[in-house]
Amino acid sequence: MKQMRWVLLLLALVVSCSGGVWLYQVDLGPLAQASMATPRIYAYRSWQSVGIQVKAGDVIHVRARGRWLYTPGEHHGPEGHATYPAPDTYPIPGANIPGGVLLARIGEEGLPQLVGRGRTLVADRFGTLYFRINDDILSDNEGYVTVEVRVEPLSP
Repeated sequence: MKQMRWVLLLLALVVSCSGGVWLYQVDLGPLAQASMATPRIYAYRSWQSVGIQVKAGDVIHVRARGRWLYTPGEHHGPEGHATYPAPDTYPIPGANIPGGVLLARIGEEGLPQLVGRGRTLVADRFGTLYFRINDDILSDNEGYVTVEVRVEPLSP
């Protein structure tokens, strides 16, 4: 009888483990950002790739939606916070630049550019398109915005 219990226990363990492998193989885990229809840009992460490469002269149309938080208790959209300007420690500082606004850059060394709820940019270089929130301390932020990106290649 004891042997039967061990066999059943072993069988249950094998079934549960193989079931776990099956679940993992059908991609119920995290998704790669490039596989999402509208990539999410998280407020608590630094520069995030959306998996799109552009060439100098390409026209890039960006539209963003969602809500995130960079000031305790005050959620806002990708346009940034209406009250708090960006201090000198932010990627794009300035009295007329909102803190918490959505930014974009092209390549690892590209200059940050304001995007907000939407903007059309012209690529000044070849590189991968990145986004982030205009903030210097990301660890206390929450939420995300989604971005829709359409690229018009430079005409030959």
